Amino acid sequence: MKPPPFPRPVDLAAAGALQRELTARVELAGSWAGVRRLAALDASIRRGGPLVAAAVLWDVAAGRVLAVGVARVAADEVFPYVPGYLSFREAPVYLAALEALGAEPDALLVDGQGIAHPRGLGIAAHLGVHTGLSSLGVAKSRLFGEPVGALAEEAGAAVPLCAENAPVGTPCVRGRQVGWVVRTRTRVKPVYVSPGHRIGMNEALAAVLALPRKTKLPEPLRQAHLWAGRARRLGLVGRQDIG
Repeated sequence: MKPPPFPRPVDLAAAGALQRELTARVELAGSWAGVRRLAALDASIRRGGPLVAAAVLWDVAAGRVLAVGVARVAADEVFPYVPGYLSFREAPVYLAALEALGAEPDALLVDGQGIAHPRGLGIAAHLGVHTGLSSLGVAKSRLFGEPVGALAEEAGAAVPLCAENAPVGTPCVRGRQVGWVVRTRTRVKPVYVSPGHRIGMNEALAAVLALPRKTKLPEPLRQAHLWAGRARRLGLVGRQDIG
């Protein structure tokens, strides 16, 4: 795929202004009922080394990897690491990895936040708006919002993640819902799921729980994590043959 060039802000003030502008374009409606191929995205970096990203094209019906695209960018060429501005650092290399796939996915599954973000535009939401694809984020740690209620230990348990600085809504008594805290495996630490673009709140939760899991991460995202690490260690780049 060949989306438009990704903007590189000159400073954090410009980056924050762009995030607030793009937040207004996020669409929180839709589902993954018709999604046949999704691209799972993860990145890997070691101090002083390049930032390496993997885009894993996942066949939803067959439950397997179809192809992998790998891209890398030198450390001195990427946006600095600043919490809340991750998309400006990682999105350009993700887009290059998607282009390396040579195939158009129906949706994006991203290691990171969707709208569970101080300005409503985490990397999954940003990539969704930029590409026009449906997207959602699955993060291993919480960036924004507060869990409401106790999370049960059983796999599939979920509680709302709420932002108190937003209008009152349901089920968040003191603010609006920005995502979910989800226990994907019994008695294992939860993940944080939030819609990115063109998918609803309940539909984002359903989409994640419908994916197979060998660890707490949905399997497509686990494969992207493994491929990103492998590509960094072996110096891989471009489309990778599977099987």
